[in-house]
Amino acid sequence: MNGHQTAYYIGMQTVIKQSNEIGNKKQKGFSLIELLIVVAIILIIAAIAIPNLLRSRMAANEASAVGSIRTINTSAVTYSSTYPSNGFPASLAVMGGANPCTAAPATACLLDPVLSAATKSGYTFGWTGDGLSPSVNYSVTGLPVVVGSSGQRGFYSDQSGVIRYTTNGAAPTVASPPLQ
Repeated sequence: MNGHQTAYYIGMQTVIKQSNEIGNKKQKGFSLIELLIVVAIILIIAAIAIPNLLRSRMAANEASAVGSIRTINTSAVTYSSTYPSNGFPASLAVMGGANPCTAAPATACLLDPVLSAATKSGYTFGWTGDGLSPSVNYSVTGLPVVVGSSGQRGFYSDQSGVIRYTTNGAAPTVASPPLQ
């Protein structure tokens, strides 16, 4: 290499080095367009996922309500067998009791404190006794706290143990269709 070529070579190396440094300065972050595209993709995924999540939560709340009504039915039969002079309990609270719980006719300790307080997993439970002594009939309902959000169906059962439902969240009756 002669002196002229060497100078040209060194000059080109300097230009390439400066060009790379300038290019590196431009690539230190994401462009606004790239960030907007990522945000748009996240929003699209969220728009698809959230309705499915809400439906899943409602289905879980409804399954919990059916399980709670089964538990209430079992507890009512157990109460009636344990305290035959009382028959079925007068309320949900009678089947519960504060911790530590000592079983007695007024606090049978058959239901957990949450369920005996009549609200669990987006559903409110109601108990209706017959007022007789000993009690021979009762009915229990489970209704969504917010229809369409915490649940869609209402549930009903009585001393027969058959669970019935409505699809609009209204209070079911003994004439409502049985749960299959």
